[in-house]
Amino acid sequence: MDNTQVDPVCLSIEGMNSKDEVFVRIATVILAAGYGTRMKSELPKVMHLVAGRPMVEWAVRTAEAVSPRRPVVVVGHGKEQVQQLLGDRVEYAEQTQLLGTGHAVMHAAPLLAGQADAVIVFYADMPLLQAAVLRQLAARFDQERTHHDLAIAMLTVEREDSQGFGRIVRDEQGEIQGIVEELDCTPAQKQIRELNPGIYCFAAEWLWSNLAQIPVSRKGEYYLTDMVGIAVAQQRKVITLNAAPEDVNGINTRIHLAQASAVLRARIAERHMLNGVTIVDPATTYIDDTVQIGSDTTILPGSLLEGQTVIGRHTTIGPYSRLTNCTIGDRCRVTYAVMEGARLDDQADIGPFGRLRTGAHLGEGVHMGSFGEVKNSYLGPGVKMGHFSYIGDAQVGAEAMIAAGTITCNFDGTQKHPTIIGKAAFIGSDTLLVAPVTVGDGAKTGAGSVVTHDVPPHTLVYGTPARPVKAPITDVSTTEGDNA
Repeated sequence: MDNTQVDPVCLSIEGMNSKDEVFVRIATVILAAGYGTRMKSELPKVMHLVAGRPMVEWAVRTAEAVSPRRPVVVVGHGKEQVQQLLGDRVEYAEQTQLLGTGHAVMHAAPLLAGQADAVIVFYADMPLLQAAVLRQLAARFDQERTHHDLAIAMLTVEREDSQGFGRIVRDEQGEIQGIVEELDCTPAQKQIRELNPGIYCFAAEWLWSNLAQIPVSRKGEYYLTDMVGIAVAQQRKVITLNAAPEDVNGINTRIHLAQASAVLRARIAERHMLNGVTIVDPATTYIDDTVQIGSDTTILPGSLLEGQTVIGRHTTIGPYSRLTNCTIGDRCRVTYAVMEGARLDDQADIGPFGRLRTGAHLGEGVHMGSFGEVKNSYLGPGVKMGHFSYIGDAQVGAEAMIAAGTITCNFDGTQKHPTIIGKAAFIGSDTLLVAPVTVGDGAKTGAGSVVTHDVPPHTLVYGTPARPVKAPITDVSTTEGDNA
């Protein structure tokens, strides 16, 4: 058990005056144990990606923004994957039998009893829930607890689509009397539009003292929603705070997943645009939450920026480019390209229709033409690589020229071999470099050459197999043509 005492956290809510700032010790519990059967997936529901992050990570990030105390994540189905993802970032309570939400919170009690004034409980399948909403809920709890015998502050939402949420039942005075799960609703209760998204801020001491009173349902489960009825029966206060429907959308199906992703993409695009990034068409641009983009960069329509991608300033990406785990410098251009695990230094450009595979590194000012491909190779500063070329497992010196159609033949059917191209070398059109092979500084190959042996510096070779010219290099225009 973690007995670390939590320092009070100052909660400053947007729109509140400084005199309204409140101090409250908060613990958070994230419910992540369910099967998520409606997703029809072998992957646990909370591990499905939304804008580049698994759902459960969105929940943890929200909790971390609310309280400095590590969140408690209640795990069950798929616990190994959740634990592998989150590591020691959180504490874990395991619900071995999935007997409802109340039963899940019971498993968190040994970790949290006596550790906080308030316990916020919410679900791991609500990636749209923002920390500001939970901070506002905690502030409302803190303000009211000094005036009332407060047990629960909770969010409610009003909308036509119930999404399976329970109904909020109130008396004639508007006081909340209980929550009825949708399965148990009468036809009249199903018409109620005030819904329970399952996000609560409990008085901690009261919560731990009363969890055991939850009655077993006809399904043999213990519902956390019954804590509202228990509080009302004890004449304890229950207050509600209305939430925006967008903030509390849960994910039960792939349809919900797509809807939540669209909302998060819009939020992410808005954040980047406010930071000085031009996104020409946010509706067709997909940017993971993990991506960083410098100011004055332009993202053109149809582009996908994924994973740990970092893009510098004054760069143009797209249209229709996909970058995954890439690092792009300043003043670069990426047009109709696909890149994975690649790097572009400042002022490099590729495309249209180029591909950079894992380990590709284009140095400063490198130009890579249409339909080119680079894999596990470094192209030094100022290299020009023509269209329809493939460079794999190679080191290319600064200012080298690689004309159109050049191929490094790096695989012999069993293993990969390296190619080294020296500084200011000129590789003629349709040259095949059969690795392992080295082309020295300033050396040249004639068009259509098949290079099977090392080429000394400042030597011209041509033919199949390529052989050196006896006379000193002066002009190779008769063998090259203008295909660079």
